[in-house]
Amino acid sequence: MDSRVDAEVLIGGKVYTLSGYESEEYFQKVASYINNKMAEYGKLDSFKKLPMDMQSVLMQINIADEYFKAKKQINILEEEVKAKEKELYDLKHELISYQIKLENSEKNVRNLNTELQENAKKIVRLETELKGKSTK
Repeated sequence: MDSRVDAEVLIGGKVYTLSGYESEEYFQKVASYINNKMAEYGKLDSFKKLPMDMQSVLMQINIADEYFKAKKQINILEEEVKAKEKELYDLKHELISYQIKLENSEKNVRNLNTELQENAKKIVRLETELKGKSTK
């Protein structure tokens, strides 16, 4: 398992130490996301007029909402991937089936050509025999 990482990040003008098994760059990305959200909501007059604890709860609700919507989208995409994988699997098997039929048809054509050549030789031989008997 990777070693534990401690990273100092700046969120809302305060320094926090985040700790975990992710990289420091990841922690900075998380902090940047939160700072961007704070700036986004901070531009709204209605948001700025709310008490700090209410602002914090609303941000948490909005971030949780984004999380659940993203998770739902991931589930939808995973289902689409599964459906596409099944479709691909079915198409591969259909292709193999057609390849086998094609190979069998080609073999059958070769056999029929061989039989046709043999029959053509028999016809020539029989015509030759018939000509030989008619000249006698």
